[in-house]
Amino acid sequence: MLVLASPSGAGKSSITRTLFGQDPNIGLSVSVTTRARRTDEVEGKHYYFVDLPTFHRMKDNDELLEWAQVHDNFYGTPRAKVEEQLSAGNDILFDIDYQGTLQLYEKCRKDMVTVFILPPSINELRARLERRAQDSAGTIEKRLRNARLEMDHYGEYDYVIVNEDLEDSTQKVRSILAAARLKRDRLSGMDSFVKDLQAQIDSL
Repeated sequence: MLVLASPSGAGKSSITRTLFGQDPNIGLSVSVTTRARRTDEVEGKHYYFVDLPTFHRMKDNDELLEWAQVHDNFYGTPRAKVEEQLSAGNDILFDIDYQGTLQLYEKCRKDMVTVFILPPSINELRARLERRAQDSAGTIEKRLRNARLEMDHYGEYDYVIVNEDLEDSTQKVRSILAAARLKRDRLSGMDSFVKDLQAQIDSL
């Protein structure tokens, strides 16, 4: 379970999309949200868009691995979708904030690798939010204020990347993922492989 988090506009969604498009062995965790759908967003690809009563029903029925309230909207990770991909042997990439990350820590810390993405400067963060042309000036100001709170939590992540260049930052995340896949306790079948090597030596 690879978790990427960042203040809004720092680049986690761009890194997520790039990584997901280049690695066939990783699936993307698609969140449910009560936020209104933007014009360029597709149901089931970017989010599952639900109303507030539906979200609360899912939360109360333990259908969400984690959930959080962000910018006056609710977001959550559907449990069934994640368990389905894990059972199929896939890695899963999460684009969630620190609130969701801390909830996942409580349930499955040993299966997680977490990365926090920082912007190179606040001026650049503002510029990226403005270039998206998706939010009002008031919403951008709110996102910048919330960024300060979110950055308080960078120390709770395994890795930290300052996203000055999208290609370079994506490569760093790829390296983190490659190293995580090679950890001994994630290499299924390794015990039998080593025993077979030892048996070959014994038969010499």
